[in-house]
Amino acid sequence: MKPNLIFLILSTLIISCKNEKVSIKSQSVLQNEFDQYITVLGIAQDGGFPHINNTDEYIAVQKGLADKELVTALGVIDKKTHKKFMFEATPDMPEQLALLDNEHLKNDAIIDGVFLTHAHIGHYTGLMHFGREAMGANKIPVYAMPRMQSFLETNGPWSQLVSLQNIAIKPIQADSTLTLTKAIQVIPFLVPHRDEYSETVGYKIIGNTKKALFIPDINKWSLWERNIVDQVKQVDYAFIDATFFKNGEIPRPMSEVPHPFIEETIVLFENEPKEVKSKIIFIHFNHSNPVLQKKYEGRTALEKQGYHFANTGDVFPL
Repeated sequence: MKPNLIFLILSTLIISCKNEKVSIKSQSVLQNEFDQYITVLGIAQDGGFPHINNTDEYIAVQKGLADKELVTALGVIDKKTHKKFMFEATPDMPEQLALLDNEHLKNDAIIDGVFLTHAHIGHYTGLMHFGREAMGANKIPVYAMPRMQSFLETNGPWSQLVSLQNIAIKPIQADSTLTLTKAIQVIPFLVPHRDEYSETVGYKIIGNTKKALFIPDINKWSLWERNIVDQVKQVDYAFIDATFFKNGEIPRPMSEVPHPFIEETIVLFENEPKEVKSKIIFIHFNHSNPVLQKKYEGRTALEKQGYHFANTGDVFPL
């Protein structure tokens, strides 16, 4: 082999190794570089992954053939004011709060506030861990819409969290702006969903330089009074409902659990430039959704178009 060819191969290998190190370190570098940011604390639909009544999924995780995925939640961190917030109170909240504490920000409070979207099991039942049977917390701020607040205050065991002051409910209203810190604001907004026990909201999270949408649950985009394409264009990141990839994915009528299929969402954005598509970060994946497999061809094809898929641990500066 000619010397110059050997040199070229060695140079390529060195560059590749350097790039790999940069990729591995990029998340921690990002956390240290920015005072305010969002981190993904979970990506699965309410039942998580592996899912109940799916022993094969548990075996796959045990054998290292699939990854365990926590239920969908976001963390919002402001290192400058030493505050951290969580969007959703999932059944996996103990592990998610530990992630925030150990990998992002350790302060006197386990959490400075929890924002709820609605009363489905993956989005509020984590509050149970604040109760006397577990943490016995003291006045954890919980931000809730009117029906959500009423549901918690008048139904056990959640009402006990209120009466024992394990949580302190902070009432919020749709389209009203809450100032969390000097650098972070939050605006809740109503979205159509199966509102059996509470209304459902998404959130706009506003930082000094970036804005994000968080809509983990919605019935169908066509039922919303706002245009999702326009809403995505107004922000830098859009964490949106991707529970199912397509119709027929589960063995029961999918009208019982309506969500916008990923296949439906991408049709709405098919004529938009890559710049717009790249703002979308799909999240809230049902255990049946094939995009949980990172090498699934449907996922990789969409990634080439600019779309993103949330991963636990991802960091997005605000």
